[in-house]
Amino acid sequence: MDAYSTDRDDVTYFNQAPVLVAASSKAAFARALPAIHACGLRVGAELSIADASERIERQVSASAIWVELDGDCGASSDELLANINRHVSNGRHGAVVSVAGSGSLLDAAAAQLIGSPVELIADADEAERVAALALVSTRSLRQPRLSDVASDHNAERLRQLSDEVSRIASTLARLSSVPSSPRPPVLKAAIAEAPPVSAELVRSIIRARRLRARFFQEDLFADPAWDMLLDLFQAEIAQLRVPVSSLCIAAAVPATTALRWLKTMVEQGLFVRRADPHDGRRVFVELAPKAGEALRSFFAEVGQVAVI
Repeated sequence: MDAYSTDRDDVTYFNQAPVLVAASSKAAFARALPAIHACGLRVGAELSIADASERIERQVSASAIWVELDGDCGASSDELLANINRHVSNGRHGAVVSVAGSGSLLDAAAAQLIGSPVELIADADEAERVAALALVSTRSLRQPRLSDVASDHNAERLRQLSDEVSRIASTLARLSSVPSSPRPPVLKAAIAEAPPVSAELVRSIIRARRLRARFFQEDLFADPAWDMLLDLFQAEIAQLRVPVSSLCIAAAVPATTALRWLKTMVEQGLFVRRADPHDGRRVFVELAPKAGEALRSFFAEVGQVAVI
């Protein structure tokens, strides 16, 4: 695919570096455009998944890399995501990876990106897309430049835009119930030798929590951290493995919100990622040992009181 022109009379781009878009289909590319335009950015090139890695290597400057996946491109997408993860970790570019669906496609992306600085979103609405790109592009704006910023007549306008984008992104993040930046460790001392907890007890609690949605709006009770802890605790007791896509469903919030909570729980040492020994494109999520001990101690303290 060739460079894509974004000249429009109703959009002002403030001379920022472009966004490179790699998509698995024309429809996927079209889904990426609204968020990019909403952030006042322009598309520098429309790239196929197979060709994107080579182009990104040659790109001198970009506000962000946007990858839109609505189908499995196999080894090509794995290579692209690995390269993007490396570039973002080195501070060269920011990146958003958007995945359609919450099944094997999400698991393949999460295997590469959970725990990385790449913004991974899934089945995201427009607010979540704009928030993700705003956060990424704001970081890009604030990177040191080799040129003399004082001599750039657009520098002040860019700084103002950066502040405005940061404000919008923060507001959207709060509205989406995403976690804030990582806090100090949340685990406290657990009771030694806590008694075992039955899988049926944990399953009954999960069922009761889901039952609330029959009588009240589900978003009144959004508590993804606790829902994911319970799901992984049940899996640990039953000796089951939980892939990322299943854990996102268990969180009972939009997939993008669940992914951000998952990332936070990994960073805080509550969850551990385990590679699937039979599938290199999937990772499982488990409770960290101390998190499992804390949950057992919690249930020992609660006793027979109903836990919802």
